[in-house]
Amino acid sequence: MGHPDPIAFTIFGIDIRWYGILIACGMLLAVLISCKRAHTHGMTEEDVLDLAICMLPVGVIGARLYYVLFNSSYYHSLSDVLDIRSGGLAIHGGLIFGAIVVFAVSAHKKINPLNMLDLIIPSVALAQAIGRWGNYFNGEAHGGPTDLPWAILVDGQLVHPTFLYESVWCLMLFFFLSWFDQKKRTAMGQTFSLYLILYSIERFLVEGLRTDSLMIGPFRQAQVISVCAIIFGIFLYRYSTKRFPLKS
Repeated sequence: MGHPDPIAFTIFGIDIRWYGILIACGMLLAVLISCKRAHTHGMTEEDVLDLAICMLPVGVIGARLYYVLFNSSYYHSLSDVLDIRSGGLAIHGGLIFGAIVVFAVSAHKKINPLNMLDLIIPSVALAQAIGRWGNYFNGEAHGGPTDLPWAILVDGQLVHPTFLYESVWCLMLFFFLSWFDQKKRTAMGQTFSLYLILYSIERFLVEGLRTDSLMIGPFRQAQVISVCAIIFGIFLYRYSTKRFPLKS
């Protein structure tokens, strides 16, 4: 199985790529679900929409800047940097910049940022599950050679569909975190902490299969970040459980 045409359609001479469509659909669905769940965290749909208006563009910018930072040798002009339709977004950059916006908006609205992160993070995982299929259409973010029956054909070679591994994991993460947040959460920050731990475990393992990893010296950048996120997630879970228990 190879990857299909990355162009969904052309309008007024402009190619509209599946990559952008899928990322946009994932973001929109995440906002809609978070709006529907807002009341379970003592917030309103307006709170979520205000956050989305700020976070979505900043998150995309952060994801792009992060990717360009670790691939600076490939970008020679501003137009190259701005051309995100062909791919080149790093989820860790989006998460970092998005979290900064959450803290800023929460401070303005006098909302505990951990409560807001708990609200939106299951939907973020769902957006990742959908957005990863953009990599499939672009023929990127794949692994090394394999003869497994679900391998995909890229440049004449059968390789690991690492985008698929992450997509399936993030979809399961969405359902698990949604259930945990509704049924088992006893303190603000727990749901977000579990996302950091569980997503980072998967990303560390899958990153080892990829052939296009961003690097920090001899180390795969995503694996370094994942280890740090797992440690921080464990600390945050324990700290938030003691510090920010939910009112019964």
